[in-house]
Amino acid sequence: MILTSFDQINVEKLKVIAFDLDGTLTQHRTPLDERNRAVLDKLSAKYRILMVGAGMCMRIFNQMGGYPVDILGNYGLQYGKYNKETGTIDIIRDTVVPCDRERAEKNVALLREEFGFTEFAGEGVEFHASGAITFPILGKSAKIEDKLAFDPDRAKRRPVYPRVKELFPEYTVFIGGSSSFDLVPAPNDKYYALSKLCAEEGYSHDEVLYVGDDYREGGNDHAVAVSDIAFVTIDDYTKLRERLEFIL
Repeated sequence: MILTSFDQINVEKLKVIAFDLDGTLTQHRTPLDERNRAVLDKLSAKYRILMVGAGMCMRIFNQMGGYPVDILGNYGLQYGKYNKETGTIDIIRDTVVPCDRERAEKNVALLREEFGFTEFAGEGVEFHASGAITFPILGKSAKIEDKLAFDPDRAKRRPVYPRVKELFPEYTVFIGGSSSFDLVPAPNDKYYALSKLCAEEGYSHDEVLYVGDDYREGGNDHAVAVSDIAFVTIDDYTKLRERLEFIL
């Protein structure tokens, strides 16, 4: 539920503030913004802070400079809890889902032919240990500047998105970054991950607030944005403190 007015939420009931990382707390694949580290510090005094990410727990933890926080990684396929004694993350859940690689490669080849994505550098499909798949349109080895310039507003990939979903019905499909599609074994997505944690640890959904930037259709925060969990949209990570002033 995207909050159009902060009066929609009972702040007194909140116990957990869950965050996306890239584009929400910092720039993509960059260290945690120091101004937003201070926001997390202040929130941590009142609430449990939780990261909900597309990447692996340790990647998120390292990108955040070892910030002491629990992490749902790989859309909940991984769960890492911060260990105060060791100062690191203990991975307490690491689910691996089998992947039919031959079928995935055939479907990606079909998509490339249908939409003209036939030129690419390096591997044309990236398989992850969790069972997730990345379809890098420009290829895994494409130059980073080419990837960033390919489709920053997602206009090129939105017409392709329904077809990817059709060919991969057993996956949750996301329009990832600026040049790829990310496919995660269904029913996993960020809402599913949060709901599972709530059920396991005794939180009700109205005790959780989610903060993210990728809330439009195809984005990896979209499932939370259209759910019963309260959602604060972030369009500029440098304005995070202003957006969260009502709970600070």
